[in-house]
Amino acid sequence: MSFLVLLLVVALLLVEKIFDVLHWVQRDDWWLNLQQRVEYRNGVWGSLLWLVGLPLLVVGLLLWQLEIVAYGWLLVPVHLVILLYSLGRNDVGARLGAFCEAWNRGDEEAAYLAARRDLNLEGGNERQLFERVQTYLLWQSYQSFFAVVFWYVLLGPLAALAYRLLDFIEQQGRSAALREQAAQLRHAFDWLSARVLALTFAIVGNLATFKRVLAPRLLDWEVPADRLLLRVGLFSVAPVDTVQGEQGTDRLDDLWALLVRSGLFWYACLGLWAILGF
Repeated sequence: MSFLVLLLVVALLLVEKIFDVLHWVQRDDWWLNLQQRVEYRNGVWGSLLWLVGLPLLVVGLLLWQLEIVAYGWLLVPVHLVILLYSLGRNDVGARLGAFCEAWNRGDEEAAYLAARRDLNLEGGNERQLFERVQTYLLWQSYQSFFAVVFWYVLLGPLAALAYRLLDFIEQQGRSAALREQAAQLRHAFDWLSARVLALTFAIVGNLATFKRVLAPRLLDWEVPADRLLLRVGLFSVAPVDTVQGEQGTDRLDDLWALLVRSGLFWYACLGLWAILGF
């Protein structure tokens, strides 16, 4: 069933460009209202129980009830809705568009403005800005899609939903202590899934990357997932002489192609797994 749901997700994401499917599924008002009611009235762990535990309990009870209705076939659309809801809220390609256009024509000022407006990235020098943009591309693609699908396949829809709810708290929580705790819990999720994606980069990009970059950091708990993905991703694509102008946008295209190949690799693996009946 997981592979069927993932195929439906891909189909709906393709249709999304025309019919805005996610707009109807990814409605967060209920969570924001719950956050306003509980965040300042409970401690850190109490707030986590309300903001993450309660939704997971409700959805878990729903899934449990649906298992005995219509031979469990109603689980397919419910899994689909949960997975679509758990995907990220950023259209990475659309947000990068203005920056790439400005960077490609060498308009540094427009590129800085686009990065601040669309990507929420602040300046620094040219090299620092472009590194942040590369990190943004890899990290947002990972946390919006790969991490959610990974945990869905591994542990089911509740794990995918938990990942997104922790992201909500980390990004929108009003309490610094609550945001920090959510970030630590999310780091536990990211530790495994980011390394699986980094390993995939090496497989579909450059196998030498595993020995040179990934292996020394493979079991290091302290390495942030975004930094790991950036280092492995950059070593997995063809090197460039400079990141200025067209060569810079070509580098972003190469990273995007790496992400696409990684996704196709895992879809092929899951398809083979489903066919063999494991």
